[in-house]
Amino acid sequence: MRIVPPAARRKLNERLRTRTATGWHFPAPHCTLSCPSQDLLQMKNKRGISPTISDDAVLKSTGKSWKQWFAILDAAGAQLCSHKEIVALLREEGGLNGWWQQMVTVSYEQARGMREKHEKTDGFQIGVSKTIAVPVAKVYGAWADGRTRKRWLPETITIRKKTENSSLRITWTDGSSSLDVMCYAKGEQKSQVTVNHGRLPDAEAAEMAKAEWRARLTRLKDMLEKK
Repeated sequence: MRIVPPAARRKLNERLRTRTATGWHFPAPHCTLSCPSQDLLQMKNKRGISPTISDDAVLKSTGKSWKQWFAILDAAGAQLCSHKEIVALLREEGGLNGWWQQMVTVSYEQARGMREKHEKTDGFQIGVSKTIAVPVAKVYGAWADGRTRKRWLPETITIRKKTENSSLRITWTDGSSSLDVMCYAKGEQKSQVTVNHGRLPDAEAAEMAKAEWRARLTRLKDMLEKK
């Protein structure tokens, strides 16, 4: 990905601050030899990934649809920007908290072919969840208690931080990737567990981890629901 020099970044910021009374307006970009060709931009768009959050959800939370956000960033020249620079453009615009700045940026990068599926700034990450017909305390205990955990998860892990009946942060067996485990009560006798496995090295490892966690959570469910 090309890093935009300070002078070019200032021009992008000036475009971002230019509005009309009826909405956003950006001056026509001044393409140079360092800009990507239209063919290259179209290639990026063709191999892009659709956002994982629905258009209705992003419109409700941010006041703009994905199409509007992507049009804003396209006009600002964001396909030439690094991840941090796109976040900075959104921060200057205002109205988005840090989480949504990151979400809009990552979704834009994926939609424009600038980021692979499951790719994050610190590697690749997957998420898997499972609903289990037991109280949330039992689901949490199956992670927090080492003896119980060994019955369905034989791998050796390191729990770095835990909040009772709620969440655990874990270093995985490889010593470099990590797990964020969230436990949610869905009623007195029903719970949901979500595992986010991050800092994976590549897309292949991410797909493999996703399949493995689906199998592991199925074992957890079978164990806890067994009469």
